[in-house]
Amino acid sequence: MTIVMHACSPKGRLFPAVLTVGLILMLAGCGSSGPSIDASEIAAASESSEAEYEIGPGDSLQIFVWDHADLSTTVSVRPDGKISTPLVEDLQAAGKTPTALARDIEGVLEDYVRTPVVTVIMQGFVGESEQQIRVVGQATTPMALQYRQGMTVLDVLIQVGGLSEFAAGNRAKIIRKSAGEEVSIKVRLNDLINEGDIEQNVQMLPGDVLIIPQSFF
Repeated sequence: MTIVMHACSPKGRLFPAVLTVGLILMLAGCGSSGPSIDASEIAAASESSEAEYEIGPGDSLQIFVWDHADLSTTVSVRPDGKISTPLVEDLQAAGKTPTALARDIEGVLEDYVRTPVVTVIMQGFVGESEQQIRVVGQATTPMALQYRQGMTVLDVLIQVGGLSEFAAGNRAKIIRKSAGEEVSIKVRLNDLINEGDIEQNVQMLPGDVLIIPQSFF
């Protein structure tokens, strides 16, 4: 079975998320409407997936204009998604990659500077919710996480403090949107943590929701 994953764009800093049981059940229900596959079936596709960060409101950007220190600055993306820098006013930044934003700034500066060369460097991440990774259910500290390129399930588990005492790790699943459809990916977290089953260490994508159910005794 070949699964082709289409990555959404990435994204911010950690922040705690208070999630009700109802929300967890709702997320779990959403995943059940789409196809369900095992982690081992998407290993190759996940490893080859690449996602490039898209800027979001609240992100901190270092704008460097080569050979023009007076035009170089550090700015925060406003709630409306725009930034203003010397000679550049109210330019849309949210939803663009740093590279795309650099090219847009160059386009504006061309009216004032001969052949401007701009580099945009991310300094502080917040990002939009679609680019974050959510962990709900029986994690030690359920929360929403900033996506990082190359992030795996194990990276996520480390950030949330591992599984809680009552977690049914081998019944966990990742809800992912692929080509407009929700896909449920089964991940055996206990096997990953306790037995070193690397096939379960799925690469995460922006917007993924990791659901860890409670164990029934």
